[in-house]
Amino acid sequence: MLARPHETLQSGEAMSSTSPTMTSELKATLDPRRKSWVAGANEAQCDFPIQNLPFGVFSTAHDAQPRAGVAIGDQVIDLAALQEAGLLRLPERAPRDVFRQGALNGFIALGQETWRSVRVQLSALLESANATLRDNAALRERALVLLADATLHLPVEIPGYTDFYSSKEHATNVGSMFRDPKNALLPNWSEMPIGYNGRASSVVVSGTPVRRPNGQLKLPDQERPVFGACRKLDIELETGFVIGKGNALGEPVACEDAEAHIFGMVLLNDWSARDIQQWEYVPLGPFNAKTFATTISPWIVTLDALEPFRVAQPAQEPQPLDYLRHAGEHAFDISLEVLLRPEGASEATTISRTNFRHMYWTMAQQLAHHTVAGCNTRVGDLMGSGTISGPTPDSFGSLLEITWNAKNPLELKGGGTRGFIEDGDELTLAGWCQGDGYRVGFGTCAGKIVPAAK
Repeated sequence: MLARPHETLQSGEAMSSTSPTMTSELKATLDPRRKSWVAGANEAQCDFPIQNLPFGVFSTAHDAQPRAGVAIGDQVIDLAALQEAGLLRLPERAPRDVFRQGALNGFIALGQETWRSVRVQLSALLESANATLRDNAALRERALVLLADATLHLPVEIPGYTDFYSSKEHATNVGSMFRDPKNALLPNWSEMPIGYNGRASSVVVSGTPVRRPNGQLKLPDQERPVFGACRKLDIELETGFVIGKGNALGEPVACEDAEAHIFGMVLLNDWSARDIQQWEYVPLGPFNAKTFATTISPWIVTLDALEPFRVAQPAQEPQPLDYLRHAGEHAFDISLEVLLRPEGASEATTISRTNFRHMYWTMAQQLAHHTVAGCNTRVGDLMGSGTISGPTPDSFGSLLEITWNAKNPLELKGGGTRGFIEDGDELTLAGWCQGDGYRVGFGTCAGKIVPAAK
């Protein structure tokens, strides 16, 4: 299946290969001509134009209670304030404090119809010609907060976390590095989305410091392992999707229906201790090498906001088994990059540029496979894509690949090199979809490494 050229929306119409129930009101929220009265929202490089409206959780110095918000321009819209002012309608069954909770789970659990209704209402309120909120100075003061003045929190309570291994380029690179390059992919890789169950308790929001892990290391010149700080600390450039509709135990999610179970996407950094991982992963796979931290971006970009950027996924050979088949286009044209800034450095070095459209296994296929044996999922569950690597060295999504296990150190701006991450380094992931005169961005996903515990 070949990707067709990207189509820019015209006249407010969205590409809707898997969203036949998208209403005209919802399609209008994607119109590239729609502008907002909010400062900064109409700038071409703004991550949060009116076409985006991502959901998150924030607090301020004046109100320390975490609550639900939506990013627009350089502001956060306080959803609780709008609801209390009668400008956001929710179903009667919705808890009155649903937007004053410290996680979005309660709101997400209200279902896709409610998510979409809130999106439509917000888009109308924020549209440039709508004076209802624009000209109400007192309400604007209560309902709008500068992003710079907001503290952003983990957007959802995460009951479970699974990470996949779905980039063919990444799997091929790793297989070539540690096995026979002629047989880089294991036989099962092209038959199903490979994954492992990660540790939900150590998922943290962007900006949280990450402590270098300690663990067992097997040095090549020693018979037994030693205990110490990780010497090969790495990043994995990923995205993640958040479950919006769970499934019951024993009732799998069909591949064709899977996207209706997804609330939205985040950026995700699956921090990895490569030396700990190399020693421990046989026979049962990753354990302590992956459990110490996973960083996600604070804003969840809904699948509705991403609809204009839907493209075809890579061709799959052999053809997947029946339960992994879905018609239409299920990849998204999301540009991604990684920046590394050493402590004290005046500027960061961009170490990778790639795109989510390279992913071999789609989110729908990942969810269908995850549940096919009867595994239940819950609202807020997080599913990582796996490292996203492209076909060229400058598009690899981990330092393991970029430096080929430190054999080819990376040169940094301002001097210095890196094989793997050093203490004090800050790694930042960024992602966006480029539209006609606007971009739908994810913000950033950043973490700074602090020394290992003594």
